[in-house]
Amino acid sequence: MPSSSFLPSRSSASQRRTAQTSDNPNTDGTHGPALEQAPTPKPIFQFIALGLIVFLGLLQFLPATHFRHPSYPFRTWVPFNSNTSLSKTRDSGDRNSGSISSISQDDGMVHIVSWMQCLDLRLLAVLVNSTLSGSRYPDLLHFHLFVPKGSEDMVSFYKLKVLFPHSNLEFHGQEEVKKVIRTASTGVKYSVQNFEEIVPFVIASVHQSLSKFIYMSPSVIVKGRVEELIGIDLSNYAIAAADDCSERLNSYVNPDMLDAIQRSASQPWVSGKPYAVNSCMPDLGMLLIDARKLEKYILEAFLWWKKVINQRDRSIGRSPAIALALYDRYLKLSSSWLVTDSTSSVVNKSLAIRYDGPMTVCSEFGDGPNMEPARGDLWKQHLPPLFYQMVGR
Repeated sequence: MPSSSFLPSRSSASQRRTAQTSDNPNTDGTHGPALEQAPTPKPIFQFIALGLIVFLGLLQFLPATHFRHPSYPFRTWVPFNSNTSLSKTRDSGDRNSGSISSISQDDGMVHIVSWMQCLDLRLLAVLVNSTLSGSRYPDLLHFHLFVPKGSEDMVSFYKLKVLFPHSNLEFHGQEEVKKVIRTASTGVKYSVQNFEEIVPFVIASVHQSLSKFIYMSPSVIVKGRVEELIGIDLSNYAIAAADDCSERLNSYVNPDMLDAIQRSASQPWVSGKPYAVNSCMPDLGMLLIDARKLEKYILEAFLWWKKVINQRDRSIGRSPAIALALYDRYLKLSSSWLVTDSTSSVVNKSLAIRYDGPMTVCSEFGDGPNMEPARGDLWKQHLPPLFYQMVGR
């Protein structure tokens, strides 16, 4: 019978449905077991979680330890120098601990100032690179570079910053300092070429945060550790400079005239005892200055001497007016800090060498800068490898 052949199959299908139904519980919630409640955490874990949240919230009030300059292209994290200087001070148990401790008495930084009449990035790159390379604590060095356009020349600033991403660099303008000198020099012939010889002693009156600093000529290659200079005890002096005995005072000033001035003038900057006319000239290429001890009349003294001895403006050589204004008023640095030529017989003992590469020099006639050729090859050892790639020729 045809219909009976389908019964076994229908019966087996019913059995399969029954088995599947019994294996799978009802999901409509009417016949299944009730859902269990979430376990209640122990009170001690609640307190721990609350304490952790409060702790993380309080961390937001701690001072920052790193920063990223928003305009710096690489946006790398750089530690703040205050923390670095403190850690360096604690760990300074070696022979230089005295100098590092003296650094931390102010703001923990070694401030280095340089003035450049005509911007020359090659010159600045060699100055900064040689100074950083010679230092044991390069992160404590802060460069204040006075250039013609100052902070407006951001292109040049970022070119240097790319070469020295972790260094402390600042560009400053020159007009405020020049204005102080021009105002004081009314009636005195004063060439723009000679601003560099007096600005080290005027800068602090405009930028009062520079209370103690090292002044460097931009045309210097540094081999020594400049942080050792900042720790020198100046005693009652405001200035420290090395003597250059290759030039003497009597090479610039008539001894008889100087003797007559010394006997007749009553200004406080005129020495009370006869001048030693064969005394060495101070080297202005490397100076340590404590502006808090500088005499207020130093600019007036310089301009007075310039007028009295009828000093002609010089683009080369020492300034006798500065030498007389500083006479017997500066601490003599070790001769190793005298800026010497790279061809000198004592160059191996020198900690500061005169730059011998190509240099941009301002024209005396105001018709634009001129390029002086290189006089040696020492500068190449201190030029950053990526200079031409980043800055150009």
